[in-house]
Amino acid sequence: GCGGVGLSAIHIADALGAHPIAIDLVDDKLERAEELGARETVNVTEVDSSAQAVQAITGGGADVSIDALGVADTCKNSVNSLGTRGSHVQVGLTTGEEEGQIELPVDIMTMQEIDFHGSFGMPLVRYEELFNLIAQGTLEPDKIIGETLSLEEAPETLASMDDYGTVGIPVITEF
Repeated sequence: GCGGVGLSAIHIADALGAHPIAIDLVDDKLERAEELGARETVNVTEVDSSAQAVQAITGGGADVSIDALGVADTCKNSVNSLGTRGSHVQVGLTTGEEEGQIELPVDIMTMQEIDFHGSFGMPLVRYEELFNLIAQGTLEPDKIIGETLSLEEAPETLASMDDYGTVGIPVITEF
């Protein structure tokens, strides 16, 4: 998903020299991902399987996948997009419907020796790496800002995020 977390992951991956592939169902979000360094994009409304699309793009599967959304289908597709000895990072928490429980392709994960990692935030000890990328001009966090708004506009914008109605990260600049 190319919300704020997903776009941040794309931008950081690009800054580190990776070749990120962005997956979403909204063209505006995929276009923003390209601006942030996505080498390829996949609109899930235009393919039978995003995992198969990534397998085709990479010639056998991605090295790393990140699910920033936390929906069962995105997590499974993310894992299924990996190649042998790939690593999946689960950032998005599941929805109330899933209640933290989703099915995973365990046999594929075992046979392909896929690693599954959960990540809830970034440890403070890793901030220096990001700050160095910013200082070098390799990482530009302001590019991820989707809109600036006033404090009065925040409730409406926050509510629209439940329906994935924003592109980039909204930032309050007026109080």
